[in-house]
Amino acid sequence: MKSLSRLGAIIKKEVLQLSRDRLTFGMVFGLPIIQILLFGYAINTDVRNLKTAVANQAGTHLSQQFVADLRASQVVRIIAAVETADALESLLRRGEISIGVLIPADFDRRVADKNRAAVNILVDGSDPTILSVANRLRSMPIAFDSAPAREQRQDLIEIRPYYNPERRTPVNIVPGLMGVILMMTMMLFTAVAIVRERERGNLELLINTPVSSAELMIGKVTPYIAIGLFQLAIILAVGQLLFDVPIRGSVVDLYIAGSAFIAANLALGLLISTVTNTQFQAMQMTVFILMPSILLSGFMFPFDGMPVVAQYIGEVLPTTHFIRLTRGIMLREAPLGELTKDLYYLIGFTLIAMTIAAKRFTKRLD
Repeated sequence: MKSLSRLGAIIKKEVLQLSRDRLTFGMVFGLPIIQILLFGYAINTDVRNLKTAVANQAGTHLSQQFVADLRASQVVRIIAAVETADALESLLRRGEISIGVLIPADFDRRVADKNRAAVNILVDGSDPTILSVANRLRSMPIAFDSAPAREQRQDLIEIRPYYNPERRTPVNIVPGLMGVILMMTMMLFTAVAIVRERERGNLELLINTPVSSAELMIGKVTPYIAIGLFQLAIILAVGQLLFDVPIRGSVVDLYIAGSAFIAANLALGLLISTVTNTQFQAMQMTVFILMPSILLSGFMFPFDGMPVVAQYIGEVLPTTHFIRLTRGIMLREAPLGELTKDLYYLIGFTLIAMTIAAKRFTKRLD
C-alpha cells in the first residue's frame, strides 16, 4: 500500500507539473492536430495547377483551342504568355514556372502530320514528380474540330525534360536535404542558447556586463555560421562523390545563399530561446517548426500542388526559399541575380527575427 501511495504521489506531481507547463501541454494537443492537417490536406500526390507559361507562335483557332484544353485539364495553371522558346527556358531557369508549352508557327500542319510532334512541352525535370505529371498531358483528351487531328492526338505532344533527364531522385533530393539538415542543426543550436545560459546561472553574469542585447545575439550567432558553412561543404562533397549530384552554377553564389539561410535559422533559433524557459521546451518548439518546414517547403512534394493555404504557410518558412535557391543554382545553373527575391526574403527574415529576439531578451533583463 505504501508503495502505491508513493507511486500515486509521483504521478500526481508529474500531472501537476505538466499542467503548469503550458508549452508542453499545448504540444500534446498541437502536434497531432498539425500533423493530421499537414498529411491530410497539404500533402497531395495528385499534383495539379503546375505553374505554366505558353509560347503560342501559331495564334490560330486550333492552337487557341489546344491552350484552352490544356487549361481545362487542371494539370497546368497558365500564368504567363511569352513569344519564344528562349523566354520559356529563362522562366524555367529562374524557377518561375514548372512547365513551358511551345506551340510552333506551323502548328496546324503538324497536327495533321503523323510523323511530327505538334507541341513541345518543356519540363523542369529536376523534380521527377513534375515530369511524371507532365507525361499525363500526352493522353489528355483534346476535342479538335477535325477528324485527322483527333486521330493524331496521342503523338501530338513531345516532352522535353530539362536539368535531370535521367530522372535520378538524388539530383532532386540532395539540394533540398541540404536545407533540411542546416535548418535542423542551426535552429536547434541556438534555440537552447539563452535557455542554457539561464539554466547554468550564467545569464545573471551577462546581465551585469556592458554587453547590449543586440551584441549578445550577434555574438551567439556568429560562431555557428562557420559551423553551418562547414556542414554545407560536407553535404556538397558527399552529394557529388556518392550520388553524382551536379553543381552547375556558381559555388560562390551557393555559399552566399547558404550564409543567408544559416543566419535566418540561427535568428529563428534565438527567437525560440527567448520564448521558452527550458532546453526541453526549446527542442519541442524546434520540432514544431521542423515538420512544416519539411512538408510545406517543396522538399518532398511539388510546391504548386499544395493547397493555397499551405502555400502561404510555406512561403513564410526560410527553408522554402533556400530550396528554391539551391535547386536553381545547382541544377538549373541560374545566377544569384535571377533569384534575388528568395535571397532578399532570407535577409529580411533574419533582420526581423533578430530584432524581435533582442527586444524580447531586453524585456527579460528588466
